[in-house]
Order: sequence, then C-alpha cells, then structure tokens
Amino acid sequence: MKNILSLVFLLTLYPSIILAQAPKKLTSGEIYTSIQKLNFLGSVLYIAAHPDDENTRLISYFSNNVKAQTAYLSITRGDGGQNLVGPELRELLGVIRTQELLAARRIDGGQQFFTRANDFGYSKHPDETLKIWDKKEVLNDVVSVIRKFKPDVIVNRFNHRTPGTTHGHHTASAMLSVEAFNLASDKNYKTHLQNDTIWQPKRLFFNTSWWFYGSEKKFNEADKTNLLSLDIGTFYISKGMSNGEIASLSRSQHQSQGFGSTGVRGSQIEYLEFLKGDFPSNKNIFDGIDTTWGRVDGGEEIGKILYEVEKEFNFRNPAESIPELIKAYQLIYELKDKHWRIIKLNEIKKIIVACTGLYLEVVATESNASPNSMVAVNIEAINRSSTKISLNSVIILPEQKEIINSVALLNNKDYKKKVSIYIPSEEKYTSPYWLQEKGSLGMYNVINKSYIGLPETPHLIKVKFNVKFGDVVIPFYKEVVYKYTNPVKGEVYKPFEILPEISASFDEKVYVFSSRKPQKITVKIKSIKENLKGKLTLRIPEEWSFSPTNYVFNLIQKGEEQSFNFEITPPVNQSEGLISPIVEVGNKIYTNELIEINYSHIPFQSVIMPSEAKVVRLNIQKKGQLIGYIQGAGDAIPTSLRQIGYTVVELKNRDITPEKLKNFDAVILGIRAYNTNDRAKFYQKYLHNYMKNGGTLIVQYNTNRRLKVKEVAPYSLKLSKDRVTNENAEVNIMMPSHEILNYPNKITKDDFKGWVQERGLYFPNEWDSHFKAVLSMNDIDESAKKGSLLIAKYGEGNFIYTGLSFFRELPAGVSGAYKLFANMISIGKNNNKQ
Repeated sequence: MKNILSLVFLLTLYPSIILAQAPKKLTSGEIYTSIQKLNFLGSVLYIAAHPDDENTRLISYFSNNVKAQTAYLSITRGDGGQNLVGPELRELLGVIRTQELLAARRIDGGQQFFTRANDFGYSKHPDETLKIWDKKEVLNDVVSVIRKFKPDVIVNRFNHRTPGTTHGHHTASAMLSVEAFNLASDKNYKTHLQNDTIWQPKRLFFNTSWWFYGSEKKFNEADKTNLLSLDIGTFYISKGMSNGEIASLSRSQHQSQGFGSTGVRGSQIEYLEFLKGDFPSNKNIFDGIDTTWGRVDGGEEIGKILYEVEKEFNFRNPAESIPELIKAYQLIYELKDKHWRIIKLNEIKKIIVACTGLYLEVVATESNASPNSMVAVNIEAINRSSTKISLNSVIILPEQKEIINSVALLNNKDYKKKVSIYIPSEEKYTSPYWLQEKGSLGMYNVINKSYIGLPETPHLIKVKFNVKFGDVVIPFYKEVVYKYTNPVKGEVYKPFEILPEISASFDEKVYVFSSRKPQKITVKIKSIKENLKGKLTLRIPEEWSFSPTNYVFNLIQKGEEQSFNFEITPPVNQSEGLISPIVEVGNKIYTNELIEINYSHIPFQSVIMPSEAKVVRLNIQKKGQLIGYIQGAGDAIPTSLRQIGYTVVELKNRDITPEKLKNFDAVILGIRAYNTNDRAKFYQKYLHNYMKNGGTLIVQYNTNRRLKVKEVAPYSLKLSKDRVTNENAEVNIMMPSHEILNYPNKITKDDFKGWVQERGLYFPNEWDSHFKAVLSMNDIDESAKKGSLLIAKYGEGNFIYTGLSFFRELPAGVSGAYKLFANMISIGKNNNKQ
C-alpha cells in the first residue's frame, strides 16, 4: 500500500490524470503543441493568496507560449469569501473554489497547488495573518511545494514590501515566497516531505502593474530598469484563440466569486519586477537556464529523436511518429533525473495515446461504494490506428489483481470486458482530505503528510493497463469513473467515490428555541450499502432532553433514505450547544453526514463532515410576522428567521409589486442584492413607496463597485471599504436609548459576544443627516467606524442599512445577532411608544 500511495502522489503531482472529467481527445494541432512542450524543460511557479488572485494571462502565456511547466500555488482555498452561486460558505465554499481553480487550470494549462492555510476572512495586516495561519507551518508548505515542483522561476502576485496597504493574506503570500526562495535550498531546513530534496530557483519576480504604483501616470514615469516586460497577447493558431481569450475563459471559471471575464485580443504587456536570484541579462525570464534536453544527463540522445519528431510531424497521420516516440520513451524511462523523468514520461505517454487514438477507460456501474464491498466496472480499450498494439495485461490496484492477459487491439475494433473490483476495508474515503480532521481558525489539519499541497484527495482505486507497442510495454493508469447518459446533456461524468456505508444529517444547522416549548427536529439517514440494520440516537448538551431515546432502522436498498423525528426540549434558562446523531451499525459508530455539491461548472463533489447542529435557547421577543426576502448573492438568513418563528416569503422579481409588498411587516434585501440583480433599478421605486406607506426596508451590505442602482438608500449614503475584521472588536453603543437597541429586546455589549469571522464589512463612511448611527466599532489602531448600522425615517416607514455580517452570524446561531435582527424587523411597531 505504501508503494501505491507513493505512485499516486507522483501521478497527482504531475497533471497526468483529470478526475471525473470526460477524457480529452487531442487534435493534430494539439498533439503538435504537446510535442513542443515535451521538448521544453523549464518551469514557473506563480504564488498568491486566494483562488482568483492568480494572473491567468501569465499562467496561460507561460504554459501555452513558452511551453513551460506552469503552476499556481494558492496559499488558501478561498474558504472565507462569499458565494454567488449558492448557499455554501466556509469549508464547503473552499471545496467549490478548489474545483473552480482546477477548472481554470484545465483551460489555461497550468497545475494547481495549495497549502494548509485556512482563509479565515479579511485581514488588515500580514502580522495578524501569519499569526492566525501559523507562519511556521505555512512556510513549510510553501517550501515543500517549491522542492516538489522545482520551479526555475517564481512569480509573486503581490508586493511583499507594503504591509498594511492591502489584504493581509495578499502581502503575507508574497512575504512567504520571498523567505521560501532561500529556504528551499537550505539543507538544514526540513519539510514534511519523505524525500526532502533541496532546490534553488533561479530567480524571483513580482508581477507588478500600474495599480501598485497608484496611477498609470506614476507607473509610466517610474524607473523600469529592474522590470521585464512581456507581450503576452499571443495568438495560438492551433487553438484558434488569443492568449487573452484563453485567460478570460480560465478566469471565468471563478463563478462563485462572479469573475466572468471578456476575452481580449491583440498586444498586452505584463511587467515582472526582479526581486532575487540572477538578473536575466537579456530580459528573458529563462536567461541562463538550459531548457533543452541537454539539461539532463542522457538527454542529448532523447533530444535528437524528439526534435526530429517535432520537425517531421505529420498532421494528417500522427501515428507515423509512434516508432520514434517509443524509442524516446525508453530513453526517458532510463533517465537518472527522477524529477524530469516523471514529468516527461507522463507527457510522452499522453502523446502516444493521442497519436494512436488509443482509448482506455474504466467505468463503474455505480457512482460510489463503501469499503469492504464489490463494485462492477466496465473496461474499454480501442486502438484507432494501424499501429500494432496489444493489451499485455490489465491489473486492478491496489489489490494487484490481474484481470486481462494478452489481448490484441486491432485497428478500430473495440474491446470491452466487465469485471468486479473489491474495495478494501481499509480504503480511505475520497472526501476532501483537508476536511477529514478538525483544524483551527487558520490551519487545516492533514494527517497524511504526503497529501499536503495537492488540490484533491488521491483516488487509490485504479486500473493499470500494460499496453504493448511492438516489443515495448508501457503502463497507463486510469481512475475508475462513473458516467451516465443525461437526456439533455448527453454523456455525463462523475467521480467514483468511496464513502461511509451510512450517513446522518439534520434538516437544519441551527435550531433556535424562543421558549421552553419543545421542537421537532428531523434526522435523515442514507445508506451507501445494501441491507443495513442499526440504531439511531442523539448526543445533546446537558440540561437538554429529547424523545424518543432511539429508533431502530432497516435500510434494504443502497441509496435508501429514512427520516426520523425527535422532540427536543430546551432548558429554562438561556443555553446553547451542539447536538449530533449517533448511528450504530453492527459494532461500528457513525457520526458523519454526506454533503453533496452539484453545480454544472465543476465536477460533482461529495464531502464527509461531522454531522452536528447548534441548539440555542434564547429569550427573544419579536414584532411582526410576515417577511419578504429578496435574495442577492445568496445567504441562509430566510432559514434563520424561520427558526425564530417568522413567516418568510422569498420574493422573485415578478413579486416585487406595490400590491404584494404592502402585505409585509418588513422587506429585507439579501447581501449584495444591489450588486447582483439587474432588475433592482426598476423595482427599487416600489420598495421606497412601500416605506413611505409605513413599511420597514432592511438593506444588507453591498460593495461600492458594480452597483445596479444609482443610490442604495432613499437619502445620500456613500459606501466604502471600511470593515471591522476582528469578530471580538469592542462595540460601543452610541445611542443607548434608540428604539432599535431596546425594543422588543434590550441590546447590550454582551450581545456582541461569540460573533464569528468578522463584525462587518463595506460600511458606509458618509451619510445624510436623516440617518442615525447607533453603533461604533473598530479594529486595533484604527479610527472608529460608525456606519455598521444606520436607521432613517422615510415617510411613515423606516429604512435600515447594515454592514454587520448577519449572513454569517445567524447561520452560526449567534444569540445576540438574532436579537438585534429581530429588533430591526420590529422597528416602528412599538405601540406603547410615546
């Protein structure tokens, strides 16, 4: 098993396999460019902080024009941002953004790496960032990626010399790379790598632009002696696209962040500021670096063969190159340089497959299985050329089971065989590896150190095809995948996943009890295996009780679901805690849930996480009942409001009419509604009329860029980038007698305890005198920010603008956030007010 793990790691480090994607079938033009890339031995590593920070123009240019091995190291997975495609936040958002980055790399030709750093949200200074991240461990991860990938050139996205001027994660990513540049070659510095071989990159650059100078004028006037300029506006005839068009397609994969981009054609200049290493005298980033086959011992003979293959390539019949490619393969296999041997073996094998039209695939009849079970798979092999090819053997890994021995693959004659594969009992789940253990605010905990840096969990169930070309046997490893025919989309691929035999989940993530009245909660269990019998009960905090004590279940079919209702009774006094299901099957205990993420722009994802929900006993009062909610970028606040007894109607554009609005006690706009809804400029007048007639309108945070309306409020209000990132920052109550802090719930400083990730973001910094600012807060060493919660009378009604992060606090079950939000909804409804 240890050897298989090592093999899988090496195969994943270099991009030979794409999980759960339709196999890429190269055109003659693409085969030719692959041969050109095969003949280039150089590499570039781009480093930044988050998904979407990478410069896809440069990554595409280095990969497709220069033909270099190119990779992006994203320090985090973007877990702390917002989500424009769905409700997933935090860890689940990180899973989505990981897949979006992989989708981007499939387009621009790069590879993808990560560290264990958790994106904990906006940070104003790298000192804070590196403290929360655990600088020592993240730096170790950066050095390990450099030592594994062995880049000749490193390029930073951000400036390491300007701490405090931008996101702390940004500056920290650059600072880490500067330090790692030297440590990578320090033999006394050890990483978690088993074979920790030192490496010294040739040079380090900063990908600068006018933006970092403050204006184009300042940039144009600046001394550029230390800068390299690259015209990256190449047109690729084999692709029919410019570099800018490829880059825009790549960047547009970041759909959860709304970064759709339009393709650009023509000349484009990128600038690289030299930071460390050897300055390139001819202003070529690979100056002084041998990027030919002469770079490696024994490479000259390989080069003679492959340069001729490139020169004589027959676009009409690529298979003519096979004899020479096989000779080169044998020589590459004998290279002593392990690093380039692995890279170039993977590349030449892809070219051999493409030239012969060789198609190898292993498709499971089911999308998942659990350990200690059998799964049927269909094996397919076809040679679509006149080249003499045979299947020498087909072996199932890791069990080393040989299922096919010596089968000739005749030209265009499909070979198929159905076999069964055993999933070992010790087989690990294919859920994201960085979520399999509990981590900290700033770091993920990864037990298997060989996985650190990888974008995904390696799939160990593989099939090894030993394919014979003449007298030479070449191994090809294929993931087991699942595919089906969709009546609309046609052939659809999904990952084949190893999952626990049963999962359990709650119907909600937070249950708020506003009285001692018991509530019904539902637990759903789902089988991943046939014929499961067991018992379901709950683990709850002290002073809470539930009934019945347990349920006995019997799930006959795989995929069968059953739901069970428990009645939970809260204590008398305010209390909160976590509840979790306990599922007993035989002598095993299961406490995890299976979360499925299904969006069309990324592969289907199954995430296994501890199944738990928060229960909150809260003494809360509220006025009003019927709430209209207009979604923006997506949040779970409607669900949270229903938890405390509100009736929430989620309004579509067609529902926002004067006649329908008048029925609501309050209308709430979801986060960034005025940034994301093109119809907002048309229905805003109806919202303002609703207020005039006595309604309450609550607008949650928007950014000051890409607004769909001229003004976000009925009075002048200027949005800024002001934010308070410390969730424990002191909150000062400036207007303690204001209705919103007293009715129907008394709000004190204690209600701001237990907030998560931040206080709030994008606060206004200027506003009309009609507004009342009731709260003040600030991060350390900063001025007071008073725009977090603004209230104004408008006609007979009330307008509230808030940048407080309710979209994080309510789903997290923060008691004080619930009370304050209830007061916002209740404003103007105090009939006893004098």
